[in-house]
Amino acid sequence: MAKKSWIARQKKRERLVAKYADKRRRLKEAGDFEGLQKLPRNSSPARLRNRCKLTGRSRGYIGVFGISRIVFRDMAREGKIPGIRKSSW
Repeated sequence: MAKKSWIARQKKRERLVAKYADKRRRLKEAGDFEGLQKLPRNSSPARLRNRCKLTGRSRGYIGVFGISRIVFRDMAREGKIPGIRKSSW
């Protein structure tokens, strides 16, 4: 489980990205790079980090499912992900 502060910081960044997305797009189209620099740093989508929806873990993230590899493995073993089953040979 990730620290609650990291998860909260990520959610704050997501809100800022959504808030400034339209303004950022207009500034880029106009070529106003000084105006872009005046926007908050955390409003840039490049500062977002993929995190597991259940645990908040940032590493081992599987984008198709939106969860980390550890959670994915547990859910696959329990049969909670349709079409996925643990391999054995």
